Formats: sequence, structure tokens, C-alpha cells
Amino acid sequence: MGVLGLPEGELKSLLRSGRLTVAVYGLGYVGTPLLAAWLLAGASGVGVDVDPSKVERVREGQSPVREPGVEEVLRKAAAEGRLKATADGVEASRESDVKIIAVPVFLREESGKRRPDFSALEEAANDIGRGLKEGDLVILESSVPPGTTRNFLRPILEKVSGLKAESDFGLAYSPERIYVGRALADIVERYPKVVGGYGPKSAKAARALYEVVSKRGVILLSSDVAAEFEKLAEGVYRDVNIALANQLAILASKLGVEYEEIREAANSQPFCHLHRPGTGVGGACIPIYPHFVMHAAKRVDADVSLVELAREINSMMPRYVAELAARGADLKGIKPMETCVCVLGLAFRGGVADTRLSPTYDLITELRTRGFLRIRVHDPLVHSDPMLPEDVDLLSDLEEALSGCNVIILATDHPEYVGMPLPKLAEWSEARPLVIVDGRDILDASEVPKGVAYLAVGRPARVE
Repeated sequence: MGVLGLPEGELKSLLRSGRLTVAVYGLGYVGTPLLAAWLLAGASGVGVDVDPSKVERVREGQSPVREPGVEEVLRKAAAEGRLKATADGVEASRESDVKIIAVPVFLREESGKRRPDFSALEEAANDIGRGLKEGDLVILESSVPPGTTRNFLRPILEKVSGLKAESDFGLAYSPERIYVGRALADIVERYPKVVGGYGPKSAKAARALYEVVSKRGVILLSSDVAAEFEKLAEGVYRDVNIALANQLAILASKLGVEYEEIREAANSQPFCHLHRPGTGVGGACIPIYPHFVMHAAKRVDADVSLVELAREINSMMPRYVAELAARGADLKGIKPMETCVCVLGLAFRGGVADTRLSPTYDLITELRTRGFLRIRVHDPLVHSDPMLPEDVDLLSDLEEALSGCNVIILATDHPEYVGMPLPKLAEWSEARPLVIVDGRDILDASEVPKGVAYLAVGRPARVE
């Protein structure tokens, strides 16, 4: 079946009736909810991944990621015979009409600089190209530097398949716009879909299909490059705003005022939207997008120094929080090498079990450089993690994790921690003297128990 060039009404009918097959490459936090969204719209689906455990789970109608509503959709589609999963990307390409790429594009160190790592994208492109048929549509959803769709992906597809983009097959870019923990709802209900085509025929086909998938409709941009840039602009905006929040929070604590009080008052003005400060910025999105922007800017000789500075500020926050812990230990006469530190939170943000690029990893490294060698981590959602050093214990029981620790550092804003009173932490620790560092400014510090030093990002230090 050829997707490219079909009337929009016919395209939508094919999708809703299950006669259109979509292959999604990459069954992670983006690809799995994306596959579920297309299945919800009526498509038949093929999940593709190099990880056999993910393939097996999807094949059985199970979700390899923890996202509300996703597994129910996969289970139903599998029972109806509309869902397959495979590690054979070439075969998936042959079987499908639409190929959606959601593999990760991260960063790699090269000559002391961070550059995009396109290896997973290249592998997927080669597989798709070997099974690509005339009339098929290829859509890239991975976040990438502007120009990647047409300058990196297209040449591979054309060389391997012998077909030409826009004339023989469709090629488009549509950025994923999800928040981990509510991904399926974001795709289907919460946000409009942004689409940019390599050419008008590609754009028309991609827009028509996404109008069925997304209830909020489609924003069609002028090109694939514009759509790639739009996605990065969303993330960079947040990174810059968080950097501003971090600097203002540090200043507020030194001025003897509370940043949160300032933030709430300032945000009552409709043109102000200050973010919250924190231990650092994690996840597979915001820490990476600025580097993609810098990569593109270098190629066209553009100045993005504000983006670079914001990334530096946010990257140094784990160091700042570790310094707060060292300062508190000094105030209380605690010797780092002789004490136990409990870090609250391993996930990169509250309410999820996602640890990708979590600032807690850097925090642990910074603590060790300051002599804190006995470290344990508590997280209510993350129960195992091979990325943690072997001598760092990961615990699920909060009282057990806190017991006997003279230094407690709040790193992740899990709901379980929000508003927790300092006396309760002190009671469970039982250690005196005690240092409590609030890296997210979310603890209830209305009462500081005797023998406790309280230091925070965004609040004045208090020592009792």
C-alpha cells in the first residue's frame, strides 16, 4: 500500500480501520507510548527494538516502561491481532506502511567536546532503508540537531533503498512532546502535534495521519528543519529558566530571604514565569537539547552564549549542593570520612522511576571529592540501578535509609518528600549532630530541631 500521494480522507480511513501498519523503532519512554497512541487511533503496529526483553514484553501485550494506560492499549491490540514486536528492523520495514523512529540520540565525548551520537539512528535508518517500499512514509520523532532529517537520515534511506525522498517515499519530522509519567495522554489528548515535511507531499501525508492520532490537532510547520528546531526551543527555554531560578535562589539564601516567597509574588505578574531551583537538571531531554543547539549554531557560526551559560549553571548545581553539605558538616564539627550520608531521591524528578542523567549521580561524585565516602540512597520508586557505584546502597525503606546518618540531602522532589517536617527526619535519623540539605526547597523547615543545621537551595541557613 502506498501512503504518499493518497487523498487525506482515504489515509485517515486506512488508519482508523487497521489497514495501515505502523512500525515504531525504539521501545523506550517515547517509542512505547507512541506505539500505543497509533494503536489507539486504529492502526496495526509493529514494535522494533534491539533489546530482546523489550520485544518479548511488547509481543505479549506488556509495556517495557511504566506509563499510565500504555499496557492496557498494548494488551488489547495484541488480543485483537493488531500488534507484533521484533528485533528485525528490516522485516518490520517491509511489513509496514509508516515507519516512526524514536531511538535515542544522546551525546558522546569527542576530543574533549560533547557531540551528538547518531549511531542508533544510523542503525535504524539502514534497517528501514533495506525494507523501504515506494509510497511508504518515514517519520523521525527523536530529538535531534536541526537539519538531521534531511542531511543525515535522508541520504542513508536513499542510498540503501535506491528510492528518492518526496518523489518515491515520504519523509517528515514530528517531535515527541511528552512528560514522563503521562506520555500517552500527552500524545493523544494534551498537546497538538507539530509536523514538518521534507516536501509538501510528505507534510500532507504526515499531517493527515497525525490528525487521527492527536485529538488536539496538528501544527504544520514550513519544513522538517523548522520542526526539529521547535522541539529544541521548548527544552532550551526551560533550561535557561531553571538556570535563572538557580542563580536567584542562591542569591536569595545569601540575602537572608526565601526564594519561593519571591517566586510566588513575581509570578503573579502575567509576564513572569520563574521556575523552581534544584539539585540539577536530569532526564534524557533538557540536559541534551542545549548541546544540539550549540552543535547547530557552530555549523552556521551563530552565537548561543546564553544557552551555553545556562547549561553551565545547571551542571554545577550538584557541586553547589555538595558544598552546602560540606559547609553544614563544618558548622557542626562533623568529619566527612566518619559519617554516613543519606541522599533522598535517585530519579531525575519526582513521581517517576526514570533515572536517566539524574543529577544524583553527579551529586554522589561531588560528595566523594569532599570526603563523604559512606553514602546510601533512598528512592520510593527506583528499586535497583546498575549505574550506582557498588558501595552505594539503594534502599526503599525511608526509616532504614535515614537511620544513623549525620547528613541528609534531599535531591529529588518526590511527592513522598514534599512538606516533610525536619523533626521527623531528625527522629528517623537519630544521629546528632545532624545536617539536612534541602536541594529542592520542598521540606517543612518551620521548626529546626536542636542539634540540626539546615541548609537549602533558596533559603537562608539555620543552625540550632
